[in-house]
Parts: sequence; structure tokens; C-alpha cells
Amino acid sequence: VYYVSNRVKTIDEAEARVLEAAPEARVGVAHGKMSAKQVEDMMMKFQRGDIDVLVATTIIESGIDNPHTNTLIIEDSQRLGLAQLYQLKGRVGRGRTQAYAYFMFPGERPLTPEATERLTAINEFQELGSGMRVAMRDLEIRGAGSLMGAEQHGNLSSVGFDLFTQMLGQAVAEARGDAADDLAQSEVNINLPADFYLAEEYLPEVDRRVLVYRKLACAMELAEVDALQHECEESFGSLPQAACNLFDRTRIRIRAQRLGVSSVSIANGRIIFQGLKCSRELTLKLKEQRALVYPKTEKVAYPLRRDEAGAVAQALSVLELAGGDDDPEE
Repeated sequence: VYYVSNRVKTIDEAEARVLEAAPEARVGVAHGKMSAKQVEDMMMKFQRGDIDVLVATTIIESGIDNPHTNTLIIEDSQRLGLAQLYQLKGRVGRGRTQAYAYFMFPGERPLTPEATERLTAINEFQELGSGMRVAMRDLEIRGAGSLMGAEQHGNLSSVGFDLFTQMLGQAVAEARGDAADDLAQSEVNINLPADFYLAEEYLPEVDRRVLVYRKLACAMELAEVDALQHECEESFGSLPQAACNLFDRTRIRIRAQRLGVSSVSIANGRIIFQGLKCSRELTLKLKEQRALVYPKTEKVAYPLRRDEAGAVAQALSVLELAGGDDDPEE
């Protein structure tokens, strides 16, 4: 039996409680303030079966493999994180014997909402291979879900999800020694006044939401975006406006990369396309729509109409006009 008490200063009291409950048990203690030799000796005794109950801190959460151990008891489990609880649970059930894990918490004090969610999650995900689902729930409980929603924080708020993902990919490529020039050249900065996210009410499962975000961030073909949108609509119904904007933003990014556009933004009531090379025919079409075309700087300033289409739809229509209505890769 593992008995986890994660406070070194009160671990002797925990040992006394175990001995009071089971006087016949052979009890040992292991914690981080013991020397490495002492901890090793105690673990060897436990592995040989010289100790029945090991009272320990979370020092046992990794690197311990005792197939004969089949019971885990954690006191004050509401103090531990979900990942810690899941890791500790993996210390038992490593052999052929049925294993049991008990997560104890004080009944006289109310649990915080976060602690309740953690304990509910550890109780819910009991089947094999639940690590990914536990990790996603842990992120959701700690607030990472809001990074993908309307409320964003930190670097993600500053640059947006698409650009953040591209920057991260570029950093990984540089760390691996790959050529990062192509990544930098294809980077598109999209700064349009609209919401770009999948609402929790539309797609409740955080792991599914993150999967959609990842697929959109990695999409390089318009057909991929169309197929993913169709899949979402088939499974969850019509897209809300913020989700439509999210998919159209990916279409803008793909078309802009093909046309060599480096940025799409709003300034002085116009949509500014930087790096858009215009043929004579395209220039005439844009000027008919009261756009300003600057051939030397490869800049187009398109008038932002105040209608129901919105800035995202208008920006996409301009890029469709510049690149043709058909996807050249299809």
C-alpha cells in the first residue's frame, strides 16, 4: 500500500494514523528531506515486501515501478493538481492484481470549484489510455481553454492564434537547424476587427476544439478548410459568426500566402493589403470599387464598407478577386 501525505512536517502524524488503523502493518516512511541513500534503502525494502505500507510524499509519483503494489491512498487529495493525481494513480495496477486508488479529502470543509473538477475528472477517466483526455481537462480547468476562446492572454492575445502557431513552428524549425527563411516569407499578419474563436457552447469538448484549431493552423489548401467546416457543421450545426470568421481567416491566410501578401489590416476606414502585386486588369477592377492601388510599394487600400458582410468577408472577397475564384491546387 502507498499512503501519500504530502507534508513532510506532519508525515510522522500520518504514519501514526496508519499504525492506529492497522497495528499489524509494517510501515515505512519516504520523503524528499531524507538522503538519497535512505530513500533508496526504504524503496528496496518496500519492493522486497519487507514493508506493507509506505507512507510517502509525492516523491513516489515518477520512476517507481512495484508491480506487487495494488493500493494507493492519498490524503488531502484536493491539494494536488490533476496531472499529479493521475501520475500517482499510475503507481498502482502495474501487475496482474486488481488495483485500487482512494482519493481522500476532508468532509468538514467545502471544496473549491477547481478541486471538485479535478477529483471529478480523475474519477471519470478510469480506462486505459486516458492520459491525453486528462491532460486536456487539466488545461481546461486551469484556464487554457480561454486561450482558444474570446478571452485571450499573453503572447496569444498580442499576435493571434494563427501567427502564434506560425511563430512557434518557426522557432522549432530554427532549433532543429531547418531552414526557417521559407516560413518567415510565408508568414501573414492578419489584423481585422472581428472575433475568431469556437465558442464552448458550440463545441463543448475542449480537446475537439483544440483539434479544430490545430487543423486550421496547419491547413495549406482551401479544400482542407472547406472539408473541416463541413465536418463541423455536420456534427455541431451551423457555425456561429465568430466561428465563420475563424474559418474565413484561414482562407485569407492561405490565399494571401499564395499571392505573396504579408499583411491584411485596417487603417483609416480601409482594408490594407501589403505585398499584393496587381496586374493591369486587377488594378482596373479594384479602382472601379474605389480602391487605392500603389504599384511601387505593392499596397492596396480597399474601402471598408459598413454592411453585414463585415471586414473579414470583404478582405476574403478582394483576395478571391486577386487570385481568381477557383483554387489553383484543386
